[in-house]
Amino acid sequence: MPTITETVIRAQLPYWQAALGQVVPRIQARTVVLTGCGTSYYLAQSLACAFNAAGQNALAVPGAEWARRPECYLADAEGVLVVGLSRSGTTSETVQAIETSRKRGWKTFAISCEPGSTILTAADQGLCLPTDPREGIVMSVSASLMYLGGLRMAGLTLPGTLTAAAASALAQMDEGADRLLPGRRHFVYLGAGVNYGIATEGCLKLQEMSLSYSQAFHPMEYRHGPVSLIDEGSLVVMLYAQETAAEEAALVAELQAKGAKVIGFNGPGDLAVDLGLTGAAAALAALPALQLLGEKVALSKNINSEAPRHLTKVVVLAEEV
Repeated sequence: MPTITETVIRAQLPYWQAALGQVVPRIQARTVVLTGCGTSYYLAQSLACAFNAAGQNALAVPGAEWARRPECYLADAEGVLVVGLSRSGTTSETVQAIETSRKRGWKTFAISCEPGSTILTAADQGLCLPTDPREGIVMSVSASLMYLGGLRMAGLTLPGTLTAAAASALAQMDEGADRLLPGRRHFVYLGAGVNYGIATEGCLKLQEMSLSYSQAFHPMEYRHGPVSLIDEGSLVVMLYAQETAAEEAALVAELQAKGAKVIGFNGPGDLAVDLGLTGAAAALAALPALQLLGEKVALSKNINSEAPRHLTKVVVLAEEV
C-alpha cells in the first residue's frame, strides 16, 4: 500500500494544471532578489538563473541572510524587488526578509501555498498557489508549485507537454530506480545553471526523507575534491544541461568507473530518464521524480518520511530581528 508521501507525490499534477490556469504577474525590476529558507531557497537559486536567462537581473539569498545583512549580497540598493517564497507563509526568516525589505523602501512580492498567510499580508503583492492538504512536513507538491509559479513570473512560457513529461519521468523512476538502491549509502546530486538549485533540492529531499548522507555540487566542481568519496556505495543523480551534456557525460563515465551507479536526467546513466524537455521546464518536470527517489530510499531503509527526524512543518523562531 502506498505511503501518504508517495500518494501525494504521484497525485500532484492536477495541482500543476490549476496553477497553470492562474493569472501570474510578470516580475520586472532593476534587480530581483529571491529569498526563502530550505527548499524555498533552493528553488530561489534555480529561479534566479531562469530570471537572468530571461534578461532580468536576479540573485538568490537565504531568508535570514537577506533580513540581517543584505549589504553583503547587493551593493546597489536602487530598484530592488524582493520576492519571498514560503509554503506556509509563516516561516520566520522569510517573513522577516519581506518586512525588513519594506522598511528599507524596497518593493516586495510573496509566493505562498497558504491563502491569507502572514507573508502574503506582509508583502506589497502576492501569489497563492494552493497545494495538496495531505502534504506532510517534507515539501513536495508545494515545491513544484512555487517553482512553476516563479518560472511564469520570470516570463517563461511552459510547454503544453509539461505535465506529461513529469508523469513520464515518474514512471521511468518507478521502472528503474529500485534495482540501483541496494548497498547505496552515499548520494550525490549534480546540476549546472538552472539545474543546480533543483539538484540541491533533490539532495535535501533525500536527506529529510531517508536520513541519508547526501551532497549537491555543480558537475565540473565535483572533480575538485568531493570525488574522493565516490566508491561502490555511491549513487549519483546527474541533471544534464543541454549545452554541457558532453562534458557531464564524461564525468558520469569517470564516476561509474570508480564504482558509482548513476541516474541521468536527459543523459546517460545506469538509469537514463528522458524528460523530453530542456532548460527550466525540464528541471520542473524532474522534480516529482526526484521527490519519489527520496521516498524510495526511505522505504528501502524502513523510514517513515511523514515524521522526519528533528523537523517540523513550519520553522518559527522564538525571537524576531
